[in-house]
Amino acid sequence: MLFTGPLLVQRYRAGADQLPAEVAAVKALAATYRERLTDVSWFMRLLNEAIARQANAEDNVKGRFWEGRFRSQALLDEAAILSAMTYVYLNPIRAGMAETPETSAHTSVAERLAALPGDAEQGRATSSEDGPINAPDAPAVRVPAWCETLPLQPLMPFDATARLPTAIPFSFEDYLELVETTGRCQRPDKRGRIDGHVPKLLDRLGIDPEAFIAASTTLLTRFGSAVGTPQRLTACCAERQARHLRGMRMARKVFQRRAA
Repeated sequence: MLFTGPLLVQRYRAGADQLPAEVAAVKALAATYRERLTDVSWFMRLLNEAIARQANAEDNVKGRFWEGRFRSQALLDEAAILSAMTYVYLNPIRAGMAETPETSAHTSVAERLAALPGDAEQGRATSSEDGPINAPDAPAVRVPAWCETLPLQPLMPFDATARLPTAIPFSFEDYLELVETTGRCQRPDKRGRIDGHVPKLLDRLGIDPEAFIAASTTLLTRFGSAVGTPQRLTACCAERQARHLRGMRMARKVFQRRAA
């Protein structure tokens, strides 16, 4: 329970004797509570507050939660989705916690690779043995009991044919090729270089390969509240009635193929 309620409500729920005026006050509060139950904004505020309090307790910190840890960015097109997915999945490799996508703990790439026919047991063993579960000095995270009853959400499928109504609009093979190529190019001895073969997805979406690789470690930080091609950022500006959006220069550099 997030809130215990005023003393009048607590006494009412406990079945204590109350004066008519006190009962009337409880009924007025109940009407307010019913109205809040239909208010999505109120629900989100309480949900965010509960998550923030739990996370602050786990990290042993105080203060504003969302401002210090997270920011949201609208992904306006396929190029933005692809860039964000690659950036996130390569975080363990950049941090030195894994050497390859299949050994990255707690990523959907490792989970998808483990589920491939013939490699399932090997993938699961590699992911659990080589990938760190928690940082050595991090306190154990206590998961509320009610969280354990929630069903696991299945991973969204990849589908390059557009036949499925809801899917990631690429083939998994092409996406894995891009992740592996980008990961290799982020190594200190090969940073920023693509040797020979250009990943199919970059070519299909008109993304400049060299610019994408060079900016892959900091790409999302170069944008503000939206990520996308120059055309989509311009359209987003018009929709928001804003003069400009941060990241236009990076969008022109990465998402606009230079003429040969």
